[in-house]
Amino acid sequence: MPFDLSKIGVVILSAGKGTRLNCTDKPKVMLEIGGKPIVSYTVNTLKQMGFGPKQICLVVGFKKEMIENYFNDQVSYVVQDELLGTAHAAFLGIKGLPTNIEQVLVLGGDDSAFYKSETLLDFIEQHINNHCVLSLLSAEVENPFQLGRVIRQNNKVEIIEKEYLTEEQKLIKEISTGTFVFDRKWYEEIFTRMPKLRKLGEYGLPTALAMARDEKQNFQVIKMSDPNQWHGVNTLEELDMADKIKANI
Repeated sequence: MPFDLSKIGVVILSAGKGTRLNCTDKPKVMLEIGGKPIVSYTVNTLKQMGFGPKQICLVVGFKKEMIENYFNDQVSYVVQDELLGTAHAAFLGIKGLPTNIEQVLVLGGDDSAFYKSETLLDFIEQHINNHCVLSLLSAEVENPFQLGRVIRQNNKVEIIEKEYLTEEQKLIKEISTGTFVFDRKWYEEIFTRMPKLRKLGEYGLPTALAMARDEKQNFQVIKMSDPNQWHGVNTLEELDMADKIKANI
């Protein structure tokens, strides 16, 4: 391995309720596909990569006991009492990692079940080799409805959340997977200055990219060569599709 895995941490965002999926009795990440909770596939992949329990931090909230009882001491936990957005959840998770961790992979617990270990290792390696404070994994998908887009224009890259898209931008198919690698010190510092998203009143991870760009920091957006490794699960139809794919693997 061309980098020191012991200095890498992982934060898995797992506090969401999954309102659109009618999750009243369990966290969204504990919905099952292929007979197992969605987030369990992500944790297993990370363990196969060589990450230990203290390096994998799940940010939990709604019905957190279900997640803690399932994984026990396979991972560590941080509680997000107030759901103040993805950037806030990532900040809490990063603060919960051991002090020797220098770079942090941030994943959504509900959309990372299909990632292959080599994809994530290559992503981390490119982040480190290119000396970036932030790296984002993007994907080109057929139906980007209800997803934020990656806008590349005039040598400028930005993420536009779905709430802010123009009609023209809605035609773009490159989306943010929400999978990032951050330089830990940089992220902990910029979060203290991060503004809330106007329409949502919470802290969003896309704002970190805007801050890196505006402050002339080194960052990158890497488009996945195999977009089928990312599956957003936001509707019952998407849950059913992910279940069928897992059942056939």
